[in-house]
Amino acid sequence: MMLLLFIPIGITVNLAEKIDKILDNEVPFIEVAYYYLDFTIYFANLLFPIFLFLSVIWFTSKLAMNTEIVAFLSSGVSFYRFLRPYLIGATIVCVGALILSMYLAPQASKGFNEFKYRYLKHGQETRETNDVYRQINDNEFIYANHFSPSSNSARNFTLEHFEDNELKFKISASSLRYNPEDSTYRLTMADKRIIGARGDSIFNYRTLDTILPFEFDELTPESYIAETLNYTELKEFISKEKRRGSGNISRYEVVAYKRWSIPISAFILTIIAVAVSSFKRRGGMGVNLAVGICLAFIFIFFDKVFGTMAEQSTFSPLIAVWFPNIVFGILAIVLLIRAKR
Repeated sequence: MMLLLFIPIGITVNLAEKIDKILDNEVPFIEVAYYYLDFTIYFANLLFPIFLFLSVIWFTSKLAMNTEIVAFLSSGVSFYRFLRPYLIGATIVCVGALILSMYLAPQASKGFNEFKYRYLKHGQETRETNDVYRQINDNEFIYANHFSPSSNSARNFTLEHFEDNELKFKISASSLRYNPEDSTYRLTMADKRIIGARGDSIFNYRTLDTILPFEFDELTPESYIAETLNYTELKEFISKEKRRGSGNISRYEVVAYKRWSIPISAFILTIIAVAVSSFKRRGGMGVNLAVGICLAFIFIFFDKVFGTMAEQSTFSPLIAVWFPNIVFGILAIVLLIRAKR
């Protein structure tokens, strides 16, 4: 019910912001329909734990206000027996959330972002990277002063090939352009230096069309690339980026760890919601909802702050992602003991 109430509001607000660009670009209706289907899944996955939390507070408060919980416990049933249906329900819901987070949400995120960059932003936010250095395999390294994914080009490009820690040859070019049709590269004003035992050999080219041992898109992933991969693909992508020496590993690992932490956080928030709302308060359900909303915002604050710390510094992504769950897990135990009393 919470999802059915809030998602149409989110779609309405988003459509109100985007309607001018959608009409100006003459986007087909079917594309818009698919976009908002992806938007629904993306939005639901993002806010799923909070919706579940508020839902549990709402109906548990209704039970408490009608003194049904008091009657239930007065009949001799323990508080943990009263809690059992919540735990079973939370487990079932969290398994569904895990499947959503691992496989459905990444696919929705891909469609959501592709529509946004294709029709609404025309690629203007595609990341252009300066001073890129990569190890592309065991023997070869590349460097470029500037990579531009939007134009499939690079400036001041260098490729170095090593064997047994000794430089064997080096290719330099003032510019490089990738041709996606035949997966070749065109080097302009290129030099190739072959290191020899008795001297170096140097070859100069005004233009050189060749094949290089890397994919251009893999070297310059957009900022949202991790969100569009399912869990198996994401783990392989992270391993490949580690071998290349990517500087965005922390960002990708934060996304990977959140695939597990979001369902677990929903389980923890369910226990907190039951503990907070299982007894009467002065002010009724409104007080319980106010307390719940405050706790939800604190959880979101912790999640965003520590996630950003891990992405922008050397702070451990594993600790950053799981710290809010650990803190709120301890809080859930404390509140549960208090509610039982």
